Amino acid sequence: MNSVARFAAVAAMVLACVSSVRADVIIDTVTVGNPGNPGELSGHGAGGYGPDRICGAVDYTYNIGKFEITAGQYTEFLNAVADTDTYGLYNTSMWSATWGCKIQRSGSSGSYSYSVDPDWADRPVNHVSWGDAARFGNWIHNGQPTGSQGLGTTEDGSYFLNGAMSDDDLLAVVREPDATWVIPSEDEWYKAAYDKNDGVTGHYWDYPTDTDDMPSNDLIDPDPGNNATFYDSGYTIGTPYYRTEVGAHENSESPYGTFDQGGNVWEWNETMLYGSYRGLRAGSFYDLDDDLHAADRNYNIPTVEYGRIGFRVAEVPEPATLSLLVLGGLLVTRRRR
Repeated sequence: MNSVARFAAVAAMVLACVSSVRADVIIDTVTVGNPGNPGELSGHGAGGYGPDRICGAVDYTYNIGKFEITAGQYTEFLNAVADTDTYGLYNTSMWSATWGCKIQRSGSSGSYSYSVDPDWADRPVNHVSWGDAARFGNWIHNGQPTGSQGLGTTEDGSYFLNGAMSDDDLLAVVREPDATWVIPSEDEWYKAAYDKNDGVTGHYWDYPTDTDDMPSNDLIDPDPGNNATFYDSGYTIGTPYYRTEVGAHENSESPYGTFDQGGNVWEWNETMLYGSYRGLRAGSFYDLDDDLHAADRNYNIPTVEYGRIGFRVAEVPEPATLSLLVLGGLLVTRRRR
């Protein structure tokens, strides 16, 4: 088969598994600027947990989700691509577990449908693996299409997954050169959470609530600031919810304006740790304040689906855009000379 015929065949396969395009999920983002900032030491050497690494240096401007992905948003995703659910995007614990996010599946394979209890729709989704998060990113990258789980919906886009399900296969997945919507790298996540947003500096806060002071875990209206959803002599909000609605601590945002980068649920990032794990950050509703600290680095196998783990997404510039920005910077420098 010649290259033209091969391309046509692949295009036909992609079109066959995408029946229509929808745009139901709106991802609110904030811009993280000050490109070229240095990072700082995070991990054991900074008095924290996990291997040492310099974190937070990013040499481009990008957008990151203002909030964690919610159960309502994930339900839209499931209804778009999981009527068969080839790659296990739904976990029954979402509905049945004590800490579940109350997404319920109805019907049988081939005609599954999904709904979420209204009281949980604006709380973060959980019981999602790293692979689930990557497939969600692909779906957003591809324009939120409706269709079976294939190259045009969940299996290609920002990440080439193509059916990857095992830990080894998911550890081999990397961000594609033309990626747009992604699981944040640890540097992208860390900068949005802790960088002081005071220019191209190496200045960081200890907590993602714009302070070096340990947060409280109070849910107060109005929020006085420096609060998060974590465990401190009790849950911020107990049974049956455990997790607050995203952004509930409305005056406790990070320096760039994100919410819940401390507490609520642990959040996946792209970083590979010890050769066998993907990174996690943020702490959760069940964890202590130490897990919210900038020095704390956690990790787990990429297939794990747990009630304390969720994710947020970021929007990164494509290489062509980066090239134009670099060229623009060079031109400005030359003119100044």
